[in-house]
Amino acid sequence: MTPSNSAPTINILQLASLKQQLLSPRVRDAHKGLYGHVLILGGDYGMAGAPLLAGYAGLRIGVGKVSILTREEHTGFITGKRPELMCHGDSHPTEIRALIAKATTLVVGPGLGQTSWAQHLLSCALSSGLPCVVDADALNLLAQHPQKLANAILTPHVGEAARLLQTTTQKIQAARTNSVIALQDQYGGVVVLKGANSLICSEQTQVNQCQQGNPGMASPGMGDVLSGVIGGLLAQGLSLSDSAALGVCLHATAGDLAATQGGERGLLALDLMPFLRQLVN
Repeated sequence: MTPSNSAPTINILQLASLKQQLLSPRVRDAHKGLYGHVLILGGDYGMAGAPLLAGYAGLRIGVGKVSILTREEHTGFITGKRPELMCHGDSHPTEIRALIAKATTLVVGPGLGQTSWAQHLLSCALSSGLPCVVDADALNLLAQHPQKLANAILTPHVGEAARLLQTTTQKIQAARTNSVIALQDQYGGVVVLKGANSLICSEQTQVNQCQQGNPGMASPGMGDVLSGVIGGLLAQGLSLSDSAALGVCLHATAGDLAATQGGERGLLALDLMPFLRQLVN
């Protein structure tokens, strides 16, 4: 890791202030075309739940349309669970490019796996030029072939961050601020280093911190929900840095509200959905 030459400024994010700045009331003649179209790429065999959670979170955060590109075998399951999602089976490269061309924003990684199929979807996403949330196995693939991404939000947990920087999780945790700066310096865009007091970096001199969230959120699918939240905000016209900051705070606060109903142990990703909707209204 390459630490910054000067001590970074740590800004503590305030959800109320972010909402006031970034979420305005909707016009009375609104239609779904005004609020973006997220395409989620992922869901290899055995991991259909990941893009489903990301897509559901995008809907709850107010995006106009959400599509999912996944394995053909998963389309019936996902549509049956959430019929508002437009689900497409993996298909010919020309059809994949056509789906991407209809999207406003991409989310690549939930349940993606690390096969040649996964690598192809990641390549299609990164070459599209669209704003992109890069999560989960897409980060692990990126670590194998590093490149700088100007129009992307990377959302690694500590293990993925260690692979991206070719170091250990212990070193990441011991120097989280320097780690998120190093990630942004190497990979560009905006980086969210997830975990207790998640950090967000888009500039070498500015690191934002979210102090909401709780240990109950260390459960399967929480990261998929976050990627859907951030992607949904990005599709609605927010900048990379604003989408990351607001998305992290909404996700963490929804987790805290969900934990008040039954406690932290056994908290599930789906438990956040009603609170996400409440928080953006």
